[in-house]
Amino acid sequence: MEHVNCLIIGGGPAGYTAAIYASRAALSPVLYEGNEPGGQLTTTTIVENYPGFPGGVDANQLMAGMREQAVKLGADIRRGVVTSADLGVRPFRLVVDAETEIEADALIIATGASAKYLGLPSESRFRGMGVSACATCDGFFYRRKDVAVVGGGDTACEEASYLAGLCRKVYMIVRRDVLRASQAMQDRVMNTPNIEILWNCNTTEVLGDASGVTGARLQRRNGEIFDIDIDGFFLAIGHHPQSELFSAWVNTDDQGYIITEGATSLTNVEGVFAAGDVQDPRYRQAINAAASGCRAALDAEKYLKR
Repeated sequence: MEHVNCLIIGGGPAGYTAAIYASRAALSPVLYEGNEPGGQLTTTTIVENYPGFPGGVDANQLMAGMREQAVKLGADIRRGVVTSADLGVRPFRLVVDAETEIEADALIIATGASAKYLGLPSESRFRGMGVSACATCDGFFYRRKDVAVVGGGDTACEEASYLAGLCRKVYMIVRRDVLRASQAMQDRVMNTPNIEILWNCNTTEVLGDASGVTGARLQRRNGEIFDIDIDGFFLAIGHHPQSELFSAWVNTDDQGYIITEGATSLTNVEGVFAAGDVQDPRYRQAINAAASGCRAALDAEKYLKR
């Protein structure tokens, strides 16, 4: 069985940043990237809100640069998925790809959270070409254009309100006849002139061509089918944190996000740290994930040296 001083799980901004800091602290980190090297950021195109890139930066290039920096500083980055874990023993024991056994003195969980999608083939086809799950990330590209937001909760209302400040028209596609959002968020949406709520509607298809999304086909509860012309299609129906593997030991909230102590990365299990979207139900931005990866590595360093 291989013994690792500091094991990092997850190859997104949080994981790569943790690897950079852990390498500089001489912790000899080993990082397993999982099924999606680069994380959720790689599902978008140009990132314009990451500091240091006044002209924007290609998302894949940004993540490739983080990875390369970690490797150059000494991180051992590997392809592979952690398939089981035992955090009730010391050192912690984990299995990669159901065959490789590893024990670790410190563990940084940076497995992220995946956006929930409707499951439409056309939705997958236009992902990154008009279909997005992050208005803050991609809304800038739809200035003075028409877009749609799917969802009726606080997140959907927040996304719609944000987009309303950029876009000409924002449709909210709501499958019921009421919003699930707080009253304050409902009032904000209702009082925004360029937001139109389409009640009792489900999306049956995202429409588009080689250049990207051009519209959406909707069906009302009464069976009526109609199309709307849009340039962007935003999902705001929730995220799913990738924490199940560790939930038998690490405390999570009712949505599955790992609970950390205050502004730290500390979990309820000493020596186990969480960073990035797996413990962030609110912001879900690459820069926040990177910052929490930094905190996790610093916390792990203090733990290991103590």
